Amino acid sequence: MNANEKLIHDFYTAFQAKDGDRMASLYHAEALFSDPVFGFLHGQQIGMMWKMLCLRGRDLAITFDGVEADEHMGSVHWEARYTFSSTGRKVHNVIDASFLFMEGQILEHHDLFSLWRWSGMALGPTGLLLGWTPLVQNRVRKQARDGLQAFIQKQTAA
Repeated sequence: MNANEKLIHDFYTAFQAKDGDRMASLYHAEALFSDPVFGFLHGQQIGMMWKMLCLRGRDLAITFDGVEADEHMGSVHWEARYTFSSTGRKVHNVIDASFLFMEGQILEHHDLFSLWRWSGMALGPTGLLLGWTPLVQNRVRKQARDGLQAFIQKQTAA
């Protein structure tokens, strides 16, 4: 296992342990993150997102496989199973992640998954029928970003 494969492995092992602090420590200070729910995050926002998800994910279970990396880039397939707190519905999200590395840390991290599929599980019939529409997708994104912002404000005030 090369250093960047180990970095990816360490990241998802920390996620399995719900160790948001460890996950955050693996990102470069200038890191970029994107996914279909949170959109684009930068720097410390990324670590705060993982901390929030770890703290709120009471029944969160993470699996990962297919770790591949060279000195510049990497990828992994991972899956998350959890209860979506807003609706109490079970979610099984299937994600493919890609990475760019710099100075032994994650510089870019992009998670790809179907927001429509996720909406169907997390939101039920509304998500299944309308999860493909910009109206529902933008509402999901706004709620996620607002939740993250509130979490960051609470953490920095403490």
